Amino acid sequence: MQDQNAISLESTVVVAKGQVSSEVGDEVVIMHVESGQYLGLNSSGARIWNLVQEPRKVSEIRDVIVKEYDVEPDRCQDDVLALLRQLAARGLLELVAAAPVALPV
Repeated sequence: MQDQNAISLESTVVVAKGQVSSEVGDEVVIMHVESGQYLGLNSSGARIWNLVQEPRKVSEIRDVIVKEYDVEPDRCQDDVLALLRQLAARGLLELVAAAPVALPV
């Protein structure tokens, strides 16, 4: 399991392999296949889950949520980071390694 505290606004995250999710109305239910644990997300959590189906920077996720919901940017940032860290702690989310930067020779 990775250190979920390593997730910051500059992190790129994506859903982990080994999970199954299903939309139920405007919410989503996720099951971690290996542990058999379930997690339910409300509509805003489901929107975030939808956004991380493809690798995405946390700052981009925050920006989308601020535009789509009536929430203060600072509060949104705290809530997005908290949810993503919870998902990572449960093995449902992975950090995507940054591509190496080519230095001039």
